[in-house]
Amino acid sequence: MKKNVKEFEAIKKYFRPIQPAITIEKDNGDIIYREIYPEGKVAHFIYCFWQLKTKTPLSSPYIYRVVSDGCIDIFFNHYNAEESFVMGFCRKYTEFGIGKAFDYLGIRFLPSAFPLLFGVDAKSLSNQSQELNKILPKTAEFISKNIHQHQDFEVISKTLHAFIEAEIANRNFDFDGRFFKALKLIFEKSGTLETEQELNTGLSPRQLRRIFNYYIGTTPKSFSKVVRFQCILNAKPSIRSLKNNKLFYDVGFYDQAHFIKDFKTFYGVTPMQAFH
Repeated sequence: MKKNVKEFEAIKKYFRPIQPAITIEKDNGDIIYREIYPEGKVAHFIYCFWQLKTKTPLSSPYIYRVVSDGCIDIFFNHYNAEESFVMGFCRKYTEFGIGKAFDYLGIRFLPSAFPLLFGVDAKSLSNQSQELNKILPKTAEFISKNIHQHQDFEVISKTLHAFIEAEIANRNFDFDGRFFKALKLIFEKSGTLETEQELNTGLSPRQLRRIFNYYIGTTPKSFSKVVRFQCILNAKPSIRSLKNNKLFYDVGFYDQAHFIKDFKTFYGVTPMQAFH
């Protein structure tokens, strides 16, 4: 590596990208959601390996809602690993109908990790799901050849962990430290800042937008909003605490109406519906 992976530590330290819509659903006895967390240098690039599966077929097709988390994911169907996909940064929630019986597995990359590892412009992936073999054919081939139906989640996560570890070892990372300084500032302020004025890292606003589009898939302002949203989720609020503590003021919203509007954009439902 040309630069120490300590540059990435701020991401893992300050940012925990969670998917609460799934976490809530795991209370349903027919659906299992699990995460396995990486170790060593891999933990600087990957937030988790995840699994979403049914224990028994559901009575109706399941709608899988993904909230905005600032990350890029690789995912595939355990029943058919020959078909794998990559989903980029999403500026709003997305929903997929995935049937009555499923077993999906994935890798959730921390912000900026995917472009650093694979040299892919994150902007080209934003707000959509694409076939992985069209973006990273060798990675898609690895998944197809090494992931099998009889393997359990623990074995698969170790296989994927080793693959990412090898990718890290084979890369000579060369990046602009000013970008990571800006990223750290956004995390430290929980996304509550004026990006044009407060991200004073030596990059012009135009340069900053360009570099954020490449590494994150969106502008600093848009990414900051997602960080702020994730900060709210990490606080694990309830309807009562939102009313009593006015958390939305603490994270930079000036009134409840704007808070509800942004929350619904990123989550898909209102705070009242999410935390009932």
